[in-house]
Amino acid sequence: MSLIHPSALIHPEATLAEDVRVGAFSVIGPKVKLARNVTLHSHVVVEGDTTIGEGTEIFPFAVIGHCPQDKKFHGESSRLIIGAHNKIREHVTMHPGTEGGGAITRIGDHCLFMVASHVAHDCQIGDHVILANNATLAGHVVVGSGAIIGGLSAVHQFVRIGEFAFIGGMSGVEKDVIPYGTVKGERASLDGLNLVGLKRRNVPREQIHALRRAFREIFLGENGTLAERAASLKSDSPGAEAAALIDFILADTSRAICTPSARDKLTDLEAA
Repeated sequence: MSLIHPSALIHPEATLAEDVRVGAFSVIGPKVKLARNVTLHSHVVVEGDTTIGEGTEIFPFAVIGHCPQDKKFHGESSRLIIGAHNKIREHVTMHPGTEGGGAITRIGDHCLFMVASHVAHDCQIGDHVILANNATLAGHVVVGSGAIIGGLSAVHQFVRIGEFAFIGGMSGVEKDVIPYGTVKGERASLDGLNLVGLKRRNVPREQIHALRRAFREIFLGENGTLAERAASLKSDSPGAEAAALIDFILADTSRAICTPSARDKLTDLEAA
């Protein structure tokens, strides 16, 4: 049975599954859809055309689905779709899409959004993503599954964060980050591969070695441009992780690729 606190304000046109829980002083708008076993703690606001998947838990003072912070937004129909089994902590904000970005902001499953993190309009976020405290995504950002965005980091609009990438705390990310890469810095530069994340995923050693070889050839090679060096490896059957790295670099994008600031600043393991 639903457990709805009597002080909660729920629009009669909202759609709530039978076993949702809504805490004191929460507000739910008319186009909101809550799936089974969703929990809203006290003082949560969910507005707009927002769908929240099964088992997602939202903590006090989060504001989900209000209109985007985009001056080009003029009230057009747009959506926010949040997947299953996410944890959305205190003071998190998430905005729906805009006409210029496909009109959908989409969050995957099993993500963690720590205190005061922000997901702007038209972002596309995969599964098992973590945004640490006060991490912020500008509009149209794409975050691959398994990526971790460190605390107080800011990601520029239209940037792509590859799957299982790691963004160090307090980084400003203006360029695309390769899958499995680690970046850090006031203006983030590529610092190596996220070997810890690869090992946690139990990626076989030979595939990690193949990824490292591709990484060295692309970012430390002498011949051709970055894209040309990546293209030269594409036909070599480099393994799934290395192939994902190559495809990411060769994809059409409006942003440059984040690269090492200096070769001698790569981690010892990657430069060895």
